[in-house]
Amino acid sequence: MGGFAEYEDYDALGLAELVRQGEVTPRELCEAAIERIDRVNPVLNAVVCRMDAEARRRAAKPADGPFTGVPFLLKDLNFADRGIPMTNGCKALRSYRPDYEDEMVVRFKRAGLVVVGRTNTPEFGLMAVTEPELSGPCRNPWDPAHSPGGSSGGSAAAVAAGIVPMASAGDGGGSIRIPSAYCGLFGLKPSHGRNPNGPGIARNWQGAVQLHVISRSVRDSAAALDATCGPDTGAPYEIRPPARPYRQEVGADPGRLKIAFNTRSPMGTPVHPECIRAVEDAARLLESLGHYVHEALPDINGRALAKSYVTMYFGEVATDIRELQHRIGRRARRRDVEPVTWLLGLLGRTQTAADFVAAMRRWDLEARHMGHFFEDYDLYLTPTTAHPPPTVGELAPRGIEALMIQAVNALNLGGLLQRSGIVDKMTERSLERVPFTQIANLCGLPAMSVPLHWTEAGMPCGVQFIGPFGTEARLFRLAAQLESARPWFTRRPPVPDDNLRSGLRTQN
Repeated sequence: MGGFAEYEDYDALGLAELVRQGEVTPRELCEAAIERIDRVNPVLNAVVCRMDAEARRRAAKPADGPFTGVPFLLKDLNFADRGIPMTNGCKALRSYRPDYEDEMVVRFKRAGLVVVGRTNTPEFGLMAVTEPELSGPCRNPWDPAHSPGGSSGGSAAAVAAGIVPMASAGDGGGSIRIPSAYCGLFGLKPSHGRNPNGPGIARNWQGAVQLHVISRSVRDSAAALDATCGPDTGAPYEIRPPARPYRQEVGADPGRLKIAFNTRSPMGTPVHPECIRAVEDAARLLESLGHYVHEALPDINGRALAKSYVTMYFGEVATDIRELQHRIGRRARRRDVEPVTWLLGLLGRTQTAADFVAAMRRWDLEARHMGHFFEDYDLYLTPTTAHPPPTVGELAPRGIEALMIQAVNALNLGGLLQRSGIVDKMTERSLERVPFTQIANLCGLPAMSVPLHWTEAGMPCGVQFIGPFGTEARLFRLAAQLESARPWFTRRPPVPDDNLRSGLRTQN
């Protein structure tokens, strides 16, 4: 490998330290990342917008910060970079170039990161797999027949494959934690309000969406949060700042924590034995580290919470489609978006204001229940996902379901579909693989997926820890302890090559 041969052996802070010591230049790191994209991206399809020339220009003079000169990727959603294409995974936006920068992008650059491209994401970040019509499916480096998850699937695949040591990500229902779990990475979703969402929006998905990174090391995630946390101008609320930098929590004694665990789906749907095994193994590891671990279940109504989640989801999609006109210069039409996206928008338009307010009240109620639960426990441990990674295309609508979506869209029958009860069945099907993550989003709580388990087939299977509001420091302390007890940094997927790409093309 040209540029810098040991590139993949370091995390982001490690590469930045080499730059500071003069052992490598930002330009050499940039070339190493570009060569890695050349090598693995034809198989993985993780990077959908290359910025080679811009990256080389930025690498010539990166900002002086904790990550000076380190290559970085931006998710192609929620991270506007002035003048650079941002599609949100939507074919109607293939030519859109924002004339502004999101505050998170400003802070990433201020930290010294060098953006080398943008990563694949499902349309508007709506799915737990990354298979947009615009860019095609993203694949998992551990087995390219499988999905890296979504919606930050491109970022997770790129980090797992060693293109960059960390990449930006967003999480509105698990979109940092799910791909981290599927790709053997560390992914933390901060508390509501910890990182900025502006300037274009403040309560992204009514506050469910939080932005951060996916990384290979805990300390990179902590240092990144140090670099980005805090309100931006006009933020509607401010969370209490951390007592000290999060980087200082990595390696600090977490104390003896009282940790509840549970492996039952809050929706009552099946959980794969490997995901159960991952939590039970994590519980034993925690006990060996001196923590008190007890099986317990918070007093939440999982099905009601799921229904409130999709109520928000439908309304947000309807608004996204309506607001497309501001970026494409005309009213959105059905062919501008994918069939499922149009269907979700139709369902959003059938809802009343009362439906939406009731959903928000459900979020507040369950947040109170979680608050009471955390009066007895320091953290809550669950599987990150209910199943290991699906194969690419496995969850796409087929047969009668696909025909029904086409008919409903063509005839504008969203209201009829809503009244039929089919929507509840669709909700269960869409969330049954990922029922554990939404509660942290809707209650505003910090949560992380930690890569402690691999299946018998060799696929990663993460476990999730949820903490009380504002306790990112506690999560980082525990994550670092787990990282030390069971290191995962050197556990790497096989490197895809062109022969594998040809095989996948034949299968498809």
